[in-house]
Amino acid sequence: TIKEEKNIKRAKILGNKIKKERLKRNKSLNKFVLQKGYITPATLSRIENGIVDLKLSTLIKVAYMLDLEPYQLLKNLEFDYNFDDE
Repeated sequence: TIKEEKNIKRAKILGNKIKKERLKRNKSLNKFVLQKGYITPATLSRIENGIVDLKLSTLIKVAYMLDLEPYQLLKNLEFDYNFDDE
């Protein structure tokens, strides 16, 4: 459905933002996760590749790991929900 396609696209955009922020800090995925320790490397990999739909608690953990506020990761994401499409 269109809604699912938008959710997948949004997850990929968010994942790319998270990966870009991690790479700005010159950290490999494993080294970054092991240093911060709030989620597993596999989870971060799935997030960065847009494979998972993030829970709010995980978004908060990832933002904290990056020394960011959650809103900074969500900034400029498109949230154009049309509930009539459900």
